[in-house]
Amino acid sequence: MQGRELIVDGEIRLKEIGLDDVEAIFTTIDNEREYMQEWLPFVELTTTADFTRSFVTAYEDSDKADFTCAIYFKNTFVGLVGLKDTDLDNQKTEIGYWLSEKYQHKGIITRSCQKMIEYVFREIGLNRIQLKAATENHKSQRVAERLGFTLEGIERDGELHVRGFVDLKVYGLLMKDYNFDEI
Repeated sequence: MQGRELIVDGEIRLKEIGLDDVEAIFTTIDNEREYMQEWLPFVELTTTADFTRSFVTAYEDSDKADFTCAIYFKNTFVGLVGLKDTDLDNQKTEIGYWLSEKYQHKGIITRSCQKMIEYVFREIGLNRIQLKAATENHKSQRVAERLGFTLEGIERDGELHVRGFVDLKVYGLLMKDYNFDEI
């Protein structure tokens, strides 16, 4: 189902990615390459808009168990948030995100993730959401903690970056532990 949209609040809208988002996604990555590649391994591969177009086309052609949204803050593209490695049989998924450096410290990622969590638990009916953050990525760890995730362990050499493998902190959130009243 292409074109899903989630309204977070009066400032933030999550729009399922499509080809109309390619230029904004690529331009943001390209303009903030040095900042983003510290924690996002795909940045070094994203050298042309065609690479981003291929990513979006592959998403559009997929079975859609996963769900990736462009984040619009005051109608300006600022990043992505999405679900990946969704396993419907075991009722679990992983949430991931990135945000333009210019839009940090406004609560955009926390609010966007809250909306995605609500969507996962209320609309899809999954039981578990996982979030992974590099052991040195303290900003992302704080997001997980603000959202009520529980640190479950370390995935050694969990992700390959430009500088080599990094360890990942693995956080989990279960539907039964989520406080829906805070939404």
